[in-house]
Amino acid sequence: MSKQNKIALIPLGGLGEIGKNMWVIEYKQEILVIDAGVMFPDEDMLGIDLVIPDITYLVENREKVVGILLTHGHEDHIGALPYVLRQLNAPVYGSRLTLGLAEAKLKEHGLDRKAQLIPVNPGDTLKLGSFKVDFINVNHSIAGVLALAVHTPVGTIVHTADFKIDHTPVDGEPLDFRKFAELGDNGVLALLSDSTNVEREGYTVSERVLAEKFERIFRQAEGRLIITTFASNIHRVQQVVNAAIIHHRKVAFIGRSMVNVVSIAKELGYIQIPDGLEVDLDQIDHLPANEVALVTTGSQGEPLAALSRMSMGEHRRIKIRQGDTVIISASAIPGNEKLIGRTINQLFKQGARVIYETLTDIHVSGHARQEELKMMLNLVKPKYFVPIHGEYRHLVQHARLAQEMGVPTENVFIPEIGDVMEFTAHSGRVAGRVASGRIFVDGLGVGDVGNVVLRDRKQLSQDGILIAVVTIDRENGQVIAGPDVISRGFVYVRESEALMEEVRVKVKDALDKCQTQGNSDWSFMKSQIRETLSRFLYERTKRRPMILPIITEV
Repeated sequence: MSKQNKIALIPLGGLGEIGKNMWVIEYKQEILVIDAGVMFPDEDMLGIDLVIPDITYLVENREKVVGILLTHGHEDHIGALPYVLRQLNAPVYGSRLTLGLAEAKLKEHGLDRKAQLIPVNPGDTLKLGSFKVDFINVNHSIAGVLALAVHTPVGTIVHTADFKIDHTPVDGEPLDFRKFAELGDNGVLALLSDSTNVEREGYTVSERVLAEKFERIFRQAEGRLIITTFASNIHRVQQVVNAAIIHHRKVAFIGRSMVNVVSIAKELGYIQIPDGLEVDLDQIDHLPANEVALVTTGSQGEPLAALSRMSMGEHRRIKIRQGDTVIISASAIPGNEKLIGRTINQLFKQGARVIYETLTDIHVSGHARQEELKMMLNLVKPKYFVPIHGEYRHLVQHARLAQEMGVPTENVFIPEIGDVMEFTAHSGRVAGRVASGRIFVDGLGVGDVGNVVLRDRKQLSQDGILIAVVTIDRENGQVIAGPDVISRGFVYVRESEALMEEVRVKVKDALDKCQTQGNSDWSFMKSQIRETLSRFLYERTKRRPMILPIITEV
């Protein structure tokens, strides 16, 4: 098979993890990029703000990139866009809401790239070099989600985006079954499908079922209602607004991301709020408690989010009162359970009634369960199948599901990030690897914090640091001043004078040993001090503080 009849699929993120989604489709001298997401740091990534994909391969081939396609506006799909567009000059396509959120994010980073952001609608077809892209409406927990059918000279690649099958969506626009079936009838080379909820049997519940639950809670609540959900869940916010209309409550929005997203969604027509329903926070205190509904950020217990600050009594505008009802309309992202639990406990302490997932099912997922995933496989009928968007166990379970649905085992791929999957019309294989991995964002620094720095931070957080400062004579190597010992996070010097005195003796012994050996090289002396103190302190304390020798000559 000649080279021009091969196409490469390369994941740069979003496999074996939840977050930093990015895919590359490459044909000859043309590259199409799908999504540019971030991942939030694990607990052991101390001080790290965000994790983004390593785009070295794209930067090295920047002249080949014909476009960036955004499936939807969640952070794990658009959050890395500011970092990507600083290094790539390519047009960006997505729904109006997705691009509205992306534009706001770019502005936060001081980037004015509005001319690069090109809106598309469900049903549109776009020609980008050798690629022809169909944009397909699907349902999820945010509006404006587009699945993709990328037609290439080798075959059609279908990317489902994050999806579920909702027959009664809040916006009235169900998943486009006809288009997926049409693609399947015409032949699909490879299907890339969302694996997040593959472990769950049955079907995901429709978003609309929450309407009745919200109305019941609104009807029963005697005081203020405070509802928290993901800011991007426009359909959930619309349901709250609808309940507020029925029960004659004014609505106010709290939290920067909630205010921004709702503002963008209103401007673009994705959410309908009648005139006079929305009020400013300043007006809240002048309204009866039973006429107020607050919609806020903080569903994951984030320490700086509005709900967390309210729970601690630290919010400058809103104080939790006896009689308030707080609804946490979101499920816990793995790893956030303790933060959410702490927030719930504090809200109860403040006198609020709290309705959360364990008590009442006031949240529905945006991801397809097993029966919906089977339906997608049946509609699309792909030759090759690649499970995406999930931890490794999700990918394996989804691969097995595809095999049960008739996809041959040898046609199912579970790649690693960076793998190059090469397809022809009749074959598929992993043909190599490209540069890939995680880039850490810490403050304004992008990529300047690596594993060595994280290891040092972990050591500092666990055992602290001990600094030994000594001044020596340049001529004869004799100690003139010190050693002075400074400890932070290890022991309190004043309470450990005996130990510190022993440390000073050990430093002098190490320097005497260097002088005896006739070695006055600074790096050698520092190494001797470090090894001597490390061994001594572990024997005495069973701790391993970071040891930092400082030597000056006069």
